[in-house]
Amino acid sequence: MRDIEPRESATLEYVRQKFIETSNLFGFQFMEPSPIELVSVIETKSGPSIKNEIYYFKDKGDREIALRFDFTIGLTRYAVSQKSMRLPAKFSTFGGVWRYDEPQKGRYRFFHQWDIEIYGEPNTESDAEIIDFTSKFFSNLKLQNITIEICDRTLVESYVKNIFKTESPEVIGDILRAVDKIQKKRKQEIIKEYQEKGYSESDLEKILEFSQIKGTPQEIEKQIDTTTLKNWDKILQLFESLKNRGVENVRANFGIVRGLDYYSGIVFEIFDSSSDLGALVGGGRYDMLTRAFGRDDMGATGAAGGVERIMHSLEKQGIVNLSNKEHVWVAFVNDDMKKIAINTASALRLKGIPVEVDLAGKSLRKQMDLASDSRYVVIIAPKEYAEKSVVIRNMTDGSEKQVKLDVLLSDPKSNLQF
Repeated sequence: MRDIEPRESATLEYVRQKFIETSNLFGFQFMEPSPIELVSVIETKSGPSIKNEIYYFKDKGDREIALRFDFTIGLTRYAVSQKSMRLPAKFSTFGGVWRYDEPQKGRYRFFHQWDIEIYGEPNTESDAEIIDFTSKFFSNLKLQNITIEICDRTLVESYVKNIFKTESPEVIGDILRAVDKIQKKRKQEIIKEYQEKGYSESDLEKILEFSQIKGTPQEIEKQIDTTTLKNWDKILQLFESLKNRGVENVRANFGIVRGLDYYSGIVFEIFDSSSDLGALVGGGRYDMLTRAFGRDDMGATGAAGGVERIMHSLEKQGIVNLSNKEHVWVAFVNDDMKKIAINTASALRLKGIPVEVDLAGKSLRKQMDLASDSRYVVIIAPKEYAEKSVVIRNMTDGSEKQVKLDVLLSDPKSNLQF
């Protein structure tokens, strides 16, 4: 666990505000599911082995509960319980989650996620809406080098069934996990690991080679016979919808299967190609989870993003929270002007202007040093104040102008050009 220091907290809030803005643009209803869940509910989604990855304990009522490790489980639990809810229903959330993981760069035991989900009748446009949201969210953050990689879980499953001549859910799940590892491990390591489990090397070679296929649908159709691939038509429909929405930087990637067993259709991951931290976002269709909760009439599709990873990309690309630049300092030349400066700061705050003022009576020079990251400094000086005026210094270009104090306070946004 770690403390989140002011600079990181400011960037975190910047990402949160951009997420909420985008959520509102798409009509998602913002909410926050409970921070704790029954372990039995979490196991519905991820199986008994999930206990190795979460914080769980017994409460005073001897109930086995856990800290939330993602938002999908809570939002889905909520959605399936709303029997009279109008569909499709769109929910979004943003907050902290806990995982009992080995801490490393970009991976913490307490971290933040954003999450969006659409519940309703399964259709391609809902999947496209989720991907479109994510693309526009990253555009709002001004992130560059973003690539969207799409696949269909059923497509890969059908290929696995054909190669391994099996219908066994255990075998299919095992091989899909092998495919999911190809982005993190060397091919020979995976083959050796799965040979020890009794799988054929030649069959493993075929599926891992298949998982390397990527490109636009047109490029892939030149490489292989796609007419034999189940759900290839759904990939084409999704690409057509994304094209219509103006979403670019999209390619099919048969190595994207997502590690969780409840995915049932379209899956995708989004990367910053200049980062080494892995996927920034993962998501897809998971109709099997709503069925597991007892709602056969409701499908679901969604996505979740790791906020700390996104913050790392923002830092690396030089895009940081510039909110300090929106701040104004009110500085005073001497102690006689201090009371007036504090009064002026309070008046500006009432007008919605973020303002700082020195509380300790430092010299003007030291105040100006403190204000160096601000956009403007309003200087209260005896000579100008005698004329009921103040000096406004633009800290970007160093220019100054004299303004009547009542004019500044009556319309500060125009005078400070906010």
